[in-house]
Amino acid sequence: MIQIYNTLTRKKEVFQPIEEGKVKMYVCGPTVYNYIHIGNGRSTVSFDTIRRYFEYRGYDVTYVSNFTDVDDKIIHAAKEANETALEVANRFIAAFYEDTEALHVKKADINPRVMDHIPDIIDFISVLIDKGYAYEAQGDVYYRTRKFTKYGQLSDQSIDELEIGASQRTGQEQQIKEDPLDFALWKAAKADEISWSSPWGAGRPGWHIECSVMATKHLGETIDIHGGGQDLEFPHHENEIAQSEANTGKPFANYWMHNGYVTIGEDDQKMSKSLGNFVTVHELVKEVDPKVLRFFLATTQYRRPIRYSQTTLKEAATNLQRLKNTVDNVVFRQEKAVAQLASDADKLTELAKLEEQFITEMDDDFNAANGITVTYELAKWLNIYLEQSDVSQAVLAQGLSQLTSWLEIFGIEFTNELVDADIEQLIEQRNQARKDRDFARSDEIRDQLKEQGIVLEDTAQGTRWRRE
Repeated sequence: MIQIYNTLTRKKEVFQPIEEGKVKMYVCGPTVYNYIHIGNGRSTVSFDTIRRYFEYRGYDVTYVSNFTDVDDKIIHAAKEANETALEVANRFIAAFYEDTEALHVKKADINPRVMDHIPDIIDFISVLIDKGYAYEAQGDVYYRTRKFTKYGQLSDQSIDELEIGASQRTGQEQQIKEDPLDFALWKAAKADEISWSSPWGAGRPGWHIECSVMATKHLGETIDIHGGGQDLEFPHHENEIAQSEANTGKPFANYWMHNGYVTIGEDDQKMSKSLGNFVTVHELVKEVDPKVLRFFLATTQYRRPIRYSQTTLKEAATNLQRLKNTVDNVVFRQEKAVAQLASDADKLTELAKLEEQFITEMDDDFNAANGITVTYELAKWLNIYLEQSDVSQAVLAQGLSQLTSWLEIFGIEFTNELVDADIEQLIEQRNQARKDRDFARSDEIRDQLKEQGIVLEDTAQGTRWRRE
């Protein structure tokens, strides 16, 4: 049984979907005014890994992740670039797809955009006004926070604590609110800013309302899982709950999941654009193998922080190469394996036990760190098995199937490079040259392949190759 740590209740709970065998999952996506940094990438990769594990366990997942394409930051970026907000949003949405594809992130089933849901947002706000949860003030619309009695439950804060912080804010917006705690659902238009017509005048949506509207529109009034970065817990997700449950009268999400930060530097400072200490995925994948970056981000338990450094990236690269070597060794040996051995049943039982262990670890709140540890154990088991003089086709097939399917959960797929006929032909020529003691020709072929970025490794099972 899959157990999920629910931020709302602050404990692990057995996952019970609304509809048997199906998962309705909403994950907050990026505000598209710049390239995503590794912290944003960590959230995207974490929930992609969780989605993949649900699918591995047989669930039918509907995965929705939004784009915030109307926002103060986008408007500011548009003015600086002498572009429209739509042009800026479109450019960075395209960049998001490019960067996440490099990280082997599956596309969401639906990527809703704010600009496409303005009528839905206006209707949603109108219901909140009719129910007394919201009010208009000088063209803005605000949510009456105190009216929602459960406000603060997700972030474990009391109204009194929140009031102290809110009372310290200043500015025109604070002066027109009924209460300092109230937050904006709709913002009156300013000069030279993108806006839409509404019952309260020209304006645009506030940040929080968009996710309430798009989640309920595409997944229903109550969803199974709502996820996002730890920094969204308050106020964004807290406000989403207040808006959604006031509108529908039903629980908004049964399970709330939040991934940890990516930290950088000796003091483990949170990586963020506001602190200026970020590294974009767009630039990093030009220098680092995207598979390595994906592996680095996917193999830590999602709630724990990840320390980013050149050392941790190198460790990920080393571990990933070892796993690839195992896959290559198994593929290479399969052709020489025998159909059946007396020990097949025992070995298959050992593989089944490893699979049980893997599921046990991953069922425990998607513990990727423990899951990848079991994956290393499987790779070690296969490497030891390959040292035997005779190996079974059935055992190798099952072992390879387990290893590749587990790696796919972490977003890692290795292409079968051993089918390249030209390279194989050169390797055969080199092997023959070595048998003929024509070492000059043997070295010539090795150098020729090296120039193409092909590294040869002579092993007990024969010569295998990989790309640098």
